[in-house]
Amino acid sequence: MTGSENANARMLTGECLCRTVRYTVADAFEYALNCHCSNCRRTTGSAFKPFAGIARDKLGVTSGDDNVMIYGDANASHDAHCRCCGALLYSVVRNGAYAHVAMGTLVDAPSIRPRAHIFVGSKAPWFSITDDLPQYQGHVTRE
Repeated sequence: MTGSENANARMLTGECLCRTVRYTVADAFEYALNCHCSNCRRTTGSAFKPFAGIARDKLGVTSGDDNVMIYGDANASHDAHCRCCGALLYSVVRNGAYAHVAMGTLVDAPSIRPRAHIFVGSKAPWFSITDDLPQYQGHVTRE
C-alpha cells in the first residue's frame, strides 16, 4: 500500500473558507506533496500548495455543488474553487482520473503527510525550505 491507501478508509470532510462548499474524501490518499510551481503559488497565494492525491471517484461534493467554480477544462484537468470565497478546494489532474486535494481545506486530519517538495526550481525566491523532505526540481522521479 502507498500513502494511506486502503479499501476501508475512513471518510474525511473538507470545506472552503466560507463553508458554502463542503466535500468528503476517503482517507486513502496515494501520495502527498508540497508543490512550489508558479501556478500552485498563484492559485493559493502562498509559497507552495500542500496537496494529497487520490482517485477522483473517492472525492465528492456534499453541499454547495452549484457554487463550485471550475477553472480550466471541466472535462479534463481543472481547479475547483468556491464561487463565493474563491478558496481552492482541489485540482482534477491526469485527464480527470485523480484529484489533488488542497490539504488546508481538510477539516479532519488525514493519515498521510507530504513526503517531498516538487518544482523547487520555480519556488518563490523569498521562501526557504527548512525541513528535511526530499526536493525535486520538477515532478517526483521514480527510481
